[in-house]
Amino acid sequence: MILDAHHHLWDPADRDYAWLDDSVAPIRRRFDVDDLRAAVDGTDVQATIAVQAVHDPAETAWLLSRPAPVAGVVGWVDLTAPDVVEQLAALVDLERPGGPRLVGIRHLAHDEPDRDWLARDDVIAGVRVLAAAGMPFDLLVRDREHAAAVTLVDAVPDGVFVLDHAGKPDIAHDDTDVRIAWRARMDDLAARPNVLCKVSGLVTEAGADWRDRPVAHYARQVVEAFGPDRSLFGSDWPVSTLQGEYAEVLRTASDALADLSDDERDAVFHRTAERVYLAAVPPQT
Repeated sequence: MILDAHHHLWDPADRDYAWLDDSVAPIRRRFDVDDLRAAVDGTDVQATIAVQAVHDPAETAWLLSRPAPVAGVVGWVDLTAPDVVEQLAALVDLERPGGPRLVGIRHLAHDEPDRDWLARDDVIAGVRVLAAAGMPFDLLVRDREHAAAVTLVDAVPDGVFVLDHAGKPDIAHDDTDVRIAWRARMDDLAARPNVLCKVSGLVTEAGADWRDRPVAHYARQVVEAFGPDRSLFGSDWPVSTLQGEYAEVLRTASDALADLSDDERDAVFHRTAERVYLAAVPPQT
């Protein structure tokens, strides 16, 4: 069984996704569960985690209404508002028996003009509310936001943090300096036991000629830094379709980690995500 810990669903007709501009025109359309089912058909993916893609609680509510294989939703709340507890409660109230559960929160921190947004006192206070509720927080950061992410993690030691897309390494311009700087960031976060990392989004970061880029090297480095029990696979579909079909992205990750033991592979492709996101979520019917 494979649990895809990171994909998206959206409908640009329902709300504005500013980042869905002309540069990503092929994916500027509705992607719903029927599309997801078609994408995973023929693979071993049996459950998924849908992740927010806009700062809008209405999108989270829509994601929570999606059927299987969506098992959980990493949604959005305004962490800087004083009513974070109430926002979380309102979303939980939308959950339906047998449907997806709210299993985490994310903010598009790498799009904030302030590189230190994650280190702001009001953001830290909001993430402390998440930690108290047992709600993981996904970190969407590049090199620019790394220091602020570390500040946040250190300020909330009882929180659980999941680094998306391996911190977005610049695989498209891979060289020795890029690798050393990125691995230093990974080691920095991996030294904090409450941080996990997704093996996701790497083909996107590698660019159009990703098949000629060392995507496998970066995937292996994630697992080396964090260990299988703190590493989890995500497809980043449908963003990943800009580079290749779902099955090819999955196969690329699987081939990159072929040297892992069966138990280690089960951790990366299923068990870690299940533990972090779905431990308290009943099976869908």
